[in-house]
Amino acid sequence: MIEVTRLNGTKILINPDLIEFVEETPDTVISFTTGRKIIVKESRQEIKNLVKLYRKDIFT
Repeated sequence: MIEVTRLNGTKILINPDLIEFVEETPDTVISFTTGRKIIVKESRQEIKNLVKLYRKDIFT
């Protein structure tokens, strides 16, 4: 799980395996394979780095 921050400041954990795509419009919107979308404070690049760290951690 990776931790992200909603616009209201609430921190949540999400499953990066369910992320379909991330876009900045200008807010960062994470779309999941389930059809759900959330808006977060982190940038698209930050989300990418969090997912890479998560994958590196579970595969080592």
